[in-house]
Amino acid sequence: MNQALLLIDIQNDYFPGGAMELVGSEQAGRRAATLLARFRERGLPVVHVQHVSTRPGATFFLPDTPGAQIHECVAPVDGETVVRKHYPNSFRETSLLEHLRRLQVGQLVVAGMMTHMCVDSTTRAAADLGFQCLLAHDACATRALAFGGATIPAEQVHTAFLAALNGLFARVLSVDEACALP
Repeated sequence: MNQALLLIDIQNDYFPGGAMELVGSEQAGRRAATLLARFRERGLPVVHVQHVSTRPGATFFLPDTPGAQIHECVAPVDGETVVRKHYPNSFRETSLLEHLRRLQVGQLVVAGMMTHMCVDSTTRAAADLGFQCLLAHDACATRALAFGGATIPAEQVHTAFLAALNGLFARVLSVDEACALP
């Protein structure tokens, strides 16, 4: 089964000093870089997903800003595909599905940001489209959320969404486990 790496929204605005800093973004970026190095070493396809916000009132990932750029820790090199999106689901109104089908990819290794939003939406969509997904939990980051007067810490948001995805939608594993797979 052909495998590809899908790096979702690892962009400057999610890192320290960015407009929407996430908890653990630097560590997650380093782990994603480890995955990226492994895929490059093996000559396997890599797809970088870049969110460019076009919705009114958006405060981050604004078009033509440094914050919308892919972070240097996983910067694309010549020959790597960059898919630009405007919605949480990386497949919605993009060329991603067509690109993966053309490469006959059956398995996706997924990493990125935010766990509870774009990573979740894309992983669920990928599974629904028939892809086998491996989700690298330590190469993802998110933020705290609030609901009903309660604040849910980022670590709990991250863990809850990974737990929900594990099994039916993805096999959740570490970067080291993903890199050790044949």
